[in-house]
Amino acid sequence: YPNQSVCFRTKPLNNNNSTGGSASNKQRIQPKYSIHRDVLTHEVVIKQTGYAARDKSIPSSLRSCWQSCSFFSLFTGIIPILQWLPQYSPRRDLVGDIIAGFTVAIMNIPHGMAYGLLAGVSAGNGLYMAVFPVLVYMFLGTSRHISIGTFAVASMMTLKVVETYATVDERIEHPLVNGTLPVLANGTSVPAVDTITHLQVVTSLALTVGIINLLMAFLRLGTLAALLSDPLVNGFTTAAACHVVTAQLKDVLGIKVNRYIGAFKIIYTVVDVIKGVPETNLVNFGFCLAVIVFMTICNECLKPLLSKRCRFPLPAELIMVIGGTLISKWFALKEEYQVNLVGNIPSGLPEPVLPRLDLVPKVAVDSIAIAIVTYSIIMSMGLTFAKKHGYEVRANQELFAMGIGNMVGGCFSCIPMACSLSRSVIQDQTGGVSQIASLVSASLVVVTLMWIGPFFSSLPRVSLPYITFWLLVVTLFSVQCVLAGVIIVALKPMFMQARELKKFSKQGKLEMFTWISTFLCVVLIDIDIGLLIGICISLLALYIKGLKPYSCLLGYMPEAPGIYMDLNQHRNAMQVPETRIFRYSGSLNFATSLFFRKTLYEAVGLDKIPPKKVIKNADSASNTPSRASKASYSPVSQNGGKAINDEVVESSFKILILDFSMLGHIDVAGCRTLSDLSKELKARGARLLLASPVDRVYDTLVHSMALSEGPFEIFPTLHDCVEYANACRTA
Repeated sequence: YPNQSVCFRTKPLNNNNSTGGSASNKQRIQPKYSIHRDVLTHEVVIKQTGYAARDKSIPSSLRSCWQSCSFFSLFTGIIPILQWLPQYSPRRDLVGDIIAGFTVAIMNIPHGMAYGLLAGVSAGNGLYMAVFPVLVYMFLGTSRHISIGTFAVASMMTLKVVETYATVDERIEHPLVNGTLPVLANGTSVPAVDTITHLQVVTSLALTVGIINLLMAFLRLGTLAALLSDPLVNGFTTAAACHVVTAQLKDVLGIKVNRYIGAFKIIYTVVDVIKGVPETNLVNFGFCLAVIVFMTICNECLKPLLSKRCRFPLPAELIMVIGGTLISKWFALKEEYQVNLVGNIPSGLPEPVLPRLDLVPKVAVDSIAIAIVTYSIIMSMGLTFAKKHGYEVRANQELFAMGIGNMVGGCFSCIPMACSLSRSVIQDQTGGVSQIASLVSASLVVVTLMWIGPFFSSLPRVSLPYITFWLLVVTLFSVQCVLAGVIIVALKPMFMQARELKKFSKQGKLEMFTWISTFLCVVLIDIDIGLLIGICISLLALYIKGLKPYSCLLGYMPEAPGIYMDLNQHRNAMQVPETRIFRYSGSLNFATSLFFRKTLYEAVGLDKIPPKKVIKNADSASNTPSRASKASYSPVSQNGGKAINDEVVESSFKILILDFSMLGHIDVAGCRTLSDLSKELKARGARLLLASPVDRVYDTLVHSMALSEGPFEIFPTLHDCVEYANACRTA
């Protein structure tokens, strides 16, 4: 190759003197640099730097894995508490963890009772969620600030599975037939051999979700949560809120409605509620209005005032639960006014019982959706607090912790575990620094279950629907802020969700379509099917964006040689004479090769040249193209734009440079596309040069040349390639 001496000095591009303050007295520094070296090919650079391609064979991977493996690091990695507990300082951290644990325990009592009933089981099962999965996660989880337990969306998805497969509701001792609560029309009962209770479905579901979490951890699918985009999560949680509110309408009005399964169940439920409005229990409804007024005053007025003066948040939910229980006992609401109560909450902890294994195949499909949703919520909150406090959350270890936690919880009458967003924020704000706060919280809940639990049996059910509704509003608004990076604790009405749709519409049409389609499918069809449709649409949108990566023609800056810009965006950039520089980002594979060829041909004008005419002109010895050849090229001006008023400008080129500095991956099909392009350019009298490929792309190109593709002329930088093209053009 010719020895080209490259020498250039950058000129100051900003000569404006800064005015204001002490900066005007300081002398501005304008660095300059000069380069004097030969133009290098990529092969020369590879030899001089001693580059060696990484061995990708299976034996080599196993050997390196075995050499880097350590039993102690493996053991502490599986049980992360062994990593942070030796660094724990009781003098510095214990007080904050005790305060945070006490505060979270106060919130766990109404949360667990409300979400336990929402999942189709008793309030006691919701309280168990604050004990067993929490203790397992304390040992195996990597996040130090999230509060494990119940979650509204997970409870609603669990309720859908319960209504599908349960035949007997052990809480009211009535069989469920075809998804409805009333007994059979002929008064017959379901045979004992076919009896499936709500609790049996829930525990089998928790066990199955745990198995799926462990399989995901074993297959290293921790990055699966990244497939759940912000519009998908936002639309899904908003639609799930509609399911939650619809399920609570009957308790608010104190009426009985049938439970439906399948598509349009929300519409059928709302129609039944409207028909049952004349039968509204006025005492039930009045009690609900009183709860609404009390909770609104506490959350909108009292909590913001007390948060400025006191570290403890106002336990409005617990106050309302205790007050509602006392009122129910004093005024005998169940006997006098037929107000439905929470029901029996047994004292003590449940005995470990293996879930029914024959139900595992039935709930396997539904458990996949629950596993993905709960994992994405836990990872979102975990990453938020990890970024805030500067530690690492390992995705696959989180899956392992969730798997063990769900399996243990399934043996102790728990529903599938999730992460409470509102409680996690409170735990962080009240000074919690580790999962010791969860240990304190679980201990206080155990005390409640041992001695205080039966006290809440007289709590009217009408008070819990509004707790569920209110906490759901806080939870959903916090989901949006976690995915956006900002946690907002203040309470917002549910219609605030619509503002997110406006934001997504500004981001792009695909984002808005993902939100709307996910929301409508979840509301109209069902939670799991709507989520699956939303994931498919989100992946399709991702594929469409990846199928059309960014590409452009580049030109150089006359004031600063060696800098190349997009000709369409930078009007003063100049096109290199008789050379076209095409930048392509993304991946070049079997799926994008056709788009790459089409975009390249349109950019440089190859799609408008009749092959026969071009070949004929290429055979001529003249360097000036013929009139037919000129007319066949797309008119391009000096700065890359097309000619105006049908004035044909000289647009022939001898060298095509492909800038692969932004190309992340190329496969054999992409190399074959480059080989075909090189042959076609050679037939037209032009050459193909490749610039700035990363190492993995270069390895693939070299491997393809060994398989009879190419050959390719490759250069380490774009400027080396341009200088070589100029030397060949002027030679």
